[in-house]
Amino acid sequence: MIRPLPYRSLVLVFALVLSACASNDQTRVTDAATSPLNDLNLIRTKIPQVLLDARKQPYAIPPETDCAELLVKVQELDVVLGPDLDTSSPSQDPSLADQGADLAKNAAIGALRSTSENIIPFRGWVRRLSGAERHSQEVAAAIVAGTVRRAFIKGLMAAKPCAHPCSIDK
Repeated sequence: MIRPLPYRSLVLVFALVLSACASNDQTRVTDAATSPLNDLNLIRTKIPQVLLDARKQPYAIPPETDCAELLVKVQELDVVLGPDLDTSSPSQDPSLADQGADLAKNAAIGALRSTSENIIPFRGWVRRLSGAERHSQEVAAAIVAGTVRRAFIKGLMAAKPCAHPCSIDK
């Protein structure tokens, strides 16, 4: 007699199928699936050097302060942090089908994350004892420092007769 798959296994299979279809969400699926390994501190997120430098001195004035060099520094931070708040994005209303697909995809990824996080009992304590919680805080602090650094450099650009970084074709 063939036994039906348990609900969680079905959700896991569904999430993995969806992940194969959506390459943009591959990182989210990978993060959700490897969550227990992160909790045990077996896999660590590597902090990019530009964020480590920003964490040391977020308000340091760069040695080269011409507009081109400042723009390069902003673009280096954009690569690791993603777009800033002042970047323009095309306003596009997604169709109901796109909204439904996004909702299903996010639900599947959320179910995968929840399932994988529930594998380890006493997860909070395990994260503290393994050092994973401390590393997560270091990653978050580096991201904040990088965001502050980018804003500071954009402020330097605004004080000069530089073009706004968003108005320059990249």
